[in-house]
Amino acid sequence: MDPHTEARANGLRPLPSPGGDRGAGPAGDGQHAAAGARGAEEAGPRSGAPARAALLVLADGRFPAGGHAHSGGAEAAVRAGRLGDARDLAAFCRGRLHTTGLTAAGLAAAAALGLDPLALDKAADARTPSPALRASARKLGRQLMRAARATWPSPELDALARALPKGAHQPVVLGLTARAAGLGPEDAAHCAVYEAVGGPATAAVRLLSLDPFEATAVLARLTPDMDRVAGRAVTAARQAAEHGTEALPAASAPLLEITAEQHAAWPVRLFAS
Repeated sequence: MDPHTEARANGLRPLPSPGGDRGAGPAGDGQHAAAGARGAEEAGPRSGAPARAALLVLADGRFPAGGHAHSGGAEAAVRAGRLGDARDLAAFCRGRLHTTGLTAAGLAAAAALGLDPLALDKAADARTPSPALRASARKLGRQLMRAARATWPSPELDALARALPKGAHQPVVLGLTARAAGLGPEDAAHCAVYEAVGGPATAAVRLLSLDPFEATAVLARLTPDMDRVAGRAVTAARQAAEHGTEALPAASAPLLEITAEQHAAWPVRLFAS
């Protein structure tokens, strides 16, 4: 049985699902779906000053979600000789930010906005051709789910955990976690884009003995790009509420997909991905 069909049979009550997405979720009345998503956003947690500290907790690299064990493709890039210094790291992170980072941020923003998490999980699968990266995304989602449910208990998180016990894609869990923490889609998108570059930067320090000050400077110079990518992701998430998850970004990074498969076959490696 398809895991999403089984999930529905097991009692998950999804948030309003946008219609018209032939590849990522059940079709329905687009106008009704959009109204439902807007209602979910209005009824659910809203972004604001009282919740801003929660954003710091969620984005903190010490939040026990397992991200420290993943390099975001940096380990394979170092082995291939494409990442050797701070200048290479900046180029690597910029490329990752505008491809997989944008895609993840769109999914996270949509989940925070209140779209059907099962439809979003299917959309994430469709946007991740590499089996190794799909497995990593679900493992990270499972680990984030454990931390999120302990930190910000939520019926929505509980329902998704029951529906997909092997793990939903991490950006989807991230968006629902943001909702549970009282954050909005903008916050979820910013968390996702920061993770997209923060992970490789931290990994590069370990892999290359790179000066941590240089790695942090790379991230600081990328902040205008992060803001722009997060803004694009939120705009796309709001469009997905009207038109279905096909409106979400689907930017790809083929070289990351290829090297992820190679990396997964290494007998010895420092990072899980």
